[in-house]
Amino acid sequence: MNFRKQPLTLAAADATAAKEADEQRSSRQLWADQPAFALATVAVLLGGLLLGAVRLKTRKTTRHTRQQVAAAEALRTLVLANGRGVEVHISPVGAAIMQLLVPDRTGELADIALGFDSNGPYADGTNPYFGVVVGRCANRIAKAQFQLDGKAYKLAANNGPNALHGGEHGWSEQIWRAENVEVEGHQAVQLTYHSRDGEEGYPGNVEAKVVYVLTDGDHGTTGRLRCLFTATTDASTPVNMAQHSYWNLGGHASGDILNHRLTISADRYTPVDDTAIPTGELAAVSGTAMDFRTPSAIGARIEQAPGGDGYDHNYVLNDEPSSTDKKLRQAAVLQDPASGRSLEVATDAPGLQFYSGNFLDGSVKGKGGAAYGKHAGVALETQAFPNSINQPSFPNVILRPGETYRHEVSYVFRAK
Repeated sequence: MNFRKQPLTLAAADATAAKEADEQRSSRQLWADQPAFALATVAVLLGGLLLGAVRLKTRKTTRHTRQQVAAAEALRTLVLANGRGVEVHISPVGAAIMQLLVPDRTGELADIALGFDSNGPYADGTNPYFGVVVGRCANRIAKAQFQLDGKAYKLAANNGPNALHGGEHGWSEQIWRAENVEVEGHQAVQLTYHSRDGEEGYPGNVEAKVVYVLTDGDHGTTGRLRCLFTATTDASTPVNMAQHSYWNLGGHASGDILNHRLTISADRYTPVDDTAIPTGELAAVSGTAMDFRTPSAIGARIEQAPGGDGYDHNYVLNDEPSSTDKKLRQAAVLQDPASGRSLEVATDAPGLQFYSGNFLDGSVKGKGGAAYGKHAGVALETQAFPNSINQPSFPNVILRPGETYRHEVSYVFRAK
């Protein structure tokens, strides 16, 4: 099951990075690789579990232990930087993009990714998916259940009646093994995670990998960040990985994104029911508030979006080649008229989930104490369609033994 067909070529990491990666893996094994009873025993010996739950309108989850959060805080973040001022800070927790510094039309840098100053909040169960890689299966699965090869599987219902972004403690909260590598002569960070059989209710042991590659860019760009996802399994299982950054091109703490102009290369979208599960229809965007085929301010028709709370919908991407990489299809262009920054998204995935930060309410404090209010950022998540595992007409998300899941998303930055 492949979105992209080109194999990855990765150089060996340097000795220092490998040593730190081994230390990170030891911490991750304590956290995620051991059976549940062993984890519970360690937690009791270290002081017990923090009880209770944190509910956001976008998710429901249980906090990790203080020891797990402390382990996350101690981890090293990795940094990529190019010659044009673009800088990416990556956390081993959730393989998250913590910071992304990009110049505006005057050369002034701003951090355009919503997030936190340290690793801890990415691990403690309160992060509304800022910057993280979500999996094993991104987006929603109806009624938190599916059937595969004649067997029924039940998942945690962490979004109303549905499963969202891999479950209560999906890949977005786990510690990934992180190391510096090279890809085709470019600096990169590689992160790997072993998801065990039965984790969050999913079958099969999965070896997941994400590689972030930063280049200088050309043709008037200030840089390009590629995200390369791969996964293999020893038993059939759904896999649908996605990068879940929230973008604000004016700067992460600059207010809302309602004046950002958005273009989405899609003639159709997937309408949803009252629990945000696609009905199976592929509806035309023409003549509706869902039509972003030409640049439009996000806030111009947001009150007319289906559901009334804003945009949280999957678009069926057209087969239109990207202007920056003909192997990928054009997905979206986000522009901030005030700063001149723009972000071009290209991918080999069939869908794009456009989420306008409807349920941010200022209760989550981000970098520098920033209170991220409603519409403080926009997520443009390339992936297969929501609930594909239960909708035979949707793109396949079933990964079989012997196959390799591949997915690429490319972010190109400009300023003018």
